[in-house]
Amino acid sequence: QAQLVESGGGLVQPGGSLRLSCVVSRSNFNIFRMGWYRQAPGMQREWVATIYSTGSTVYIESVKDRFTISRDNAKKTLYLQMNSLKPEDTAVYYCNRIIEPMAWGQGTQVTVSS
Repeated sequence: QAQLVESGGGLVQPGGSLRLSCVVSRSNFNIFRMGWYRQAPGMQREWVATIYSTGSTVYIESVKDRFTISRDNAKKTLYLQMNSLKPEDTAVYYCNRIIEPMAWGQGTQVTVSS
């Protein structure tokens, strides 16, 4: 059974928005430091954003003021609201625990193109 299931990706025009979700099938989700990552074609996977158990957040510079990471502990779900999308945001997006990562999920494809 997959422990990380991402969804919400799709094709969007530049300037558009998407909301990604990640359902985590593990107990104690509320104490996990969680993150979003992305991997563009031909590139290594890169970290995008982190949310601590306290709700504090950190972002890679290129997505600051455009992306918002959040969590719903009752639903054991992680979110990434992406606004003002750019072609360079095109990638497969993944979620995972920051410390002691779990097996990676399949990710969700985000394509920003006109």
